Amino acid sequence: MFVFTLIFVASFIVALREVLNGRRDGVLIFIILGLSMYTTAMSVTYTLGLKLLVPVFQYFKEVLILCTLTLNIVKLKYRPRFHLIDYAIFSFLALTLIYALLPIGEQNFTQRLLAFKSTSFYIVVYFTGRLMDPQNVFISKYFNYILLLTIAAGLVLLGEVLMNRHLQTMTGYAEYVYYFFNFEPSGMFGLSTTFESDSGHRRFASFFANPLEHAAATLLALSVILALYTDAKNKFRPTSMGMAALGASLLSIIFALSRAPLASYFLIIYVYALVTNHKLITRFCHAGGVALVVYLAYLFSDATRRKNPLVQVLMNTIDFSDPSSVGHVVEWVTGINAMIQRPLGLGLGASGRVAGTLGENVGGENQFIIIGVQAGVAALLLYLCIYVMFIRTGIKGLRYLEGKERQVCLAVLLMKVGFLIPLFTSEVESSSYISYMNWFLSGLLISIIMRPRPQKTVALSND
Repeated sequence: MFVFTLIFVASFIVALREVLNGRRDGVLIFIILGLSMYTTAMSVTYTLGLKLLVPVFQYFKEVLILCTLTLNIVKLKYRPRFHLIDYAIFSFLALTLIYALLPIGEQNFTQRLLAFKSTSFYIVVYFTGRLMDPQNVFISKYFNYILLLTIAAGLVLLGEVLMNRHLQTMTGYAEYVYYFFNFEPSGMFGLSTTFESDSGHRRFASFFANPLEHAAATLLALSVILALYTDAKNKFRPTSMGMAALGASLLSIIFALSRAPLASYFLIIYVYALVTNHKLITRFCHAGGVALVVYLAYLFSDATRRKNPLVQVLMNTIDFSDPSSVGHVVEWVTGINAMIQRPLGLGLGASGRVAGTLGENVGGENQFIIIGVQAGVAALLLYLCIYVMFIRTGIKGLRYLEGKERQVCLAVLLMKVGFLIPLFTSEVESSSYISYMNWFLSGLLISIIMRPRPQKTVALSND
């Protein structure tokens, strides 16, 4: 198991060396290889008796990002032109910073700063990508790294399925989470309830933090696969490695057993078909949707068939009667009531990951509500506007961007679409890998769009 800690540390050293030697896109080495297995690496480190090193390792990501951002600013070749999205994101950062510095809410200053980092540090990651020179980013190389990561995750998953055992039971996950985050082991498998479905089946996380992050990483991988292998004529031409990664992503999304990401997986394919004008895929999606509705109507029409476990899961999902769905609704209602009573927010640390650690969580199970409860309705609306603007910008960018620039645009657009449903059922931004990759590429996209260029679009450098 020591290999996970080794990969984490080695990827940090390699990435830092690349950044300091002027190849600042090397930060992606650590984001992809290190952060994807971050929790597993920390768990193994703790289990090996090196718990004093864990707090040091935990700050590797912030140190590397801040170092890269600083060098990007120092090495700027021209004064950047700012996009409306830049102003909106900076406004969100400034607003949450005010909530962190002022004594708003019941949390102390240290807790507010921790909540601020959890709530807004991804904006620093955004500006790291935003101030990167797109011509110096070998994007296809890093997209291929994501494909290799997806295949590796699929292989680990196969091992878990064959052994019928979670990898996390061998890495010291439960002990690590309890020691550092005060979350006691729970559920049937001694980890947490996120590792099991309502029907009692195992939900696998591969080497990611939990099944929800595993599923979200699969959505990211699918977006990258579709973007990487779509040519200028909108033809999808994957290599053998691309097909292997696509198969691994399908395997991952099935065994993660998370309903929102599963729906998003097919939503990404549908939106991809629409924006690239793949009429055959679009028609297939429409026909599949109709067939699903007819099949569900057939299943629900008979009382005997409704006793089928699969049908029960579907029915409970639709009417929000299963424990997981009920939990979501309760948290949503609690959070919405808090925003109605306190539209300016309860203060940073009142909801989300930090609040959960302190056992004082208000609302949750929804990225939008978590933001609104902490920093008020204004912050929530800003976050929503930023998200909508990225989708609109991505659709517009596909009309004129070419080559590697178009790959980035398509990948970001599909990610934003894919993460939309999970944002309503979980705190997606709490995952370092998902959040950092999403926002770094988002910043890079805006850098591409706003970069001074001749009349003809210049593509990103080829590998």
